[in-house]
Amino acid sequence: MPLQNRVLPDGEIVAIPERGTFTGNRGIIHDPTTRTLLKRRWTTHAWIVCVCEFKGRRRAVMARRSWTELFFLDEATALAAGHRPCFFCRRDDAKRFQAAWADGNAVALPKVAQMDAALHRERLAGEGREKHKRLHGVPGPVDRLPDGVMLRDGSADYTVAGGQSWRWSPGGYRREEIKGMQPQMLTPPSTLRALVAGYHPTLHRSITSG
Repeated sequence: MPLQNRVLPDGEIVAIPERGTFTGNRGIIHDPTTRTLLKRRWTTHAWIVCVCEFKGRRRAVMARRSWTELFFLDEATALAAGHRPCFFCRRDDAKRFQAAWADGNAVALPKVAQMDAALHRERLAGEGREKHKRLHGVPGPVDRLPDGVMLRDGSADYTVAGGQSWRWSPGGYRREEIKGMQPQMLTPPSTLRALVAGYHPTLHRSITSG
């Protein structure tokens, strides 16, 4: 049985066989004895996205009381869910993201805690157990959005690459036009502005190899 550790573009964590190309965490949110998730979905505002391989280190997934290993199809999915690049295993990418965040949001180079606080405000809506993913308006035509921004149209999620929309699935993307007239944006607005300012997230090979 697959573990409940795969993150969807809206931030939900599900149990599916596909593992994805990036990992990350939101703190300790699992029971290592049963390797199942607790009721809470984060214990820190620092939601990060990491590489799956780093200096040959290996971890038994969800097997100890350490951070809970989560997995994402690609970096666009992780950013849409409200995560940001890790400053430990992805330091160069994290610094590029930080600089693009500053440029895009017209602020001084932010501290990590400032980015985390802003993302936490933007990724969640509601109160208590009713908290859910916050959706945002789409700031312009799809063909002018930066690569990696993710949108929701009805029950379908899409990422934008090369001015085209690609429908998301757990195993990859397929080229498909968004049919609805008013899609909503999953990517937090401050992250969108970092993408506009030049941060280039790593997209799944189903897009890049096409």
